Amino acid sequence: MIIQVENLHKSYGNVEAVCGISFGVREGSLFSFLGTNGAGKSTTINILTTLLSKTSGAAAVGGLDVGHDTDKVRKLIGVVFQESVLDPLLTVRENLAIRASLYGMGGGKLKGAIENAINLTGISEFAARQCRKLSGGQRRRADIARALIHAPEILFLDEPTTGLDPKTRRDIWNMIRSLQASNGMTVFLTTHYMEEAAESDDVIVIHKGEIKARGTPFELKTRYCSDVVKITLEGGEYIERKVGRTTDALPIIESYKGKIANVEIINGTLDDVFLSLTEGIGYAN
Repeated sequence: MIIQVENLHKSYGNVEAVCGISFGVREGSLFSFLGTNGAGKSTTINILTTLLSKTSGAAAVGGLDVGHDTDKVRKLIGVVFQESVLDPLLTVRENLAIRASLYGMGGGKLKGAIENAINLTGISEFAARQCRKLSGGQRRRADIARALIHAPEILFLDEPTTGLDPKTRRDIWNMIRSLQASNGMTVFLTTHYMEEAAESDDVIVIHKGEIKARGTPFELKTRYCSDVVKITLEGGEYIERKVGRTTDALPIIESYKGKIANVEIINGTLDDVFLSLTEGIGYAN
């Protein structure tokens, strides 16, 4: 595991934000930490990225302890924060140059790193523009370029598309998936957009500082929510049944054979999984 967390706790006075969670992230995977605001997602990511100290437990990134090997961990990771950290008065290219210099780059190496980050994220058309003049989607792409300036092994994305319109969110995610496919990078995502986690390799649902479930999106949907079969009969009668799996709808459909005017099967989603786990709504096997 490229990230390993064991019995991690984080408290603020009497408030426990992270309550003894344990999990691992496989190298090269897209890993999603799914939960609402205040669930403990950002606290966990801030500990893993060395920005926050843990109360107790263990956390390692790339085999390095996040509390003791801070500088080494920071060289392995890139971070895209919820809020943009770009200097609004500088151009995108100038922001990237400052970031590259913090990693000891200079001369040709610095220029090469900037051009590589610009090309990877497709931001050449506005790289010379002041960041204050960028749209939300452009600023987010520039934030990702900044995080990639030193070619990190792990990219942390803390709710990277919050506030963006659906098309811009889609474009950002197409870029992230392309980066992961071409570079084999490990991507650690926190989000409350359920559809963003749907194509993850592994998902953890966190609620009130505790892990409620983990697995692939398919495993979670199979385990914690139902499909729905809707049948309209020729006489206008309407039947709706919850089923554990799509194939469980076949006997129901067969029982109305010769009388059916229309059939619709609605698959369970990660939204259903989340509601089932956090509000007790839904179906669980």
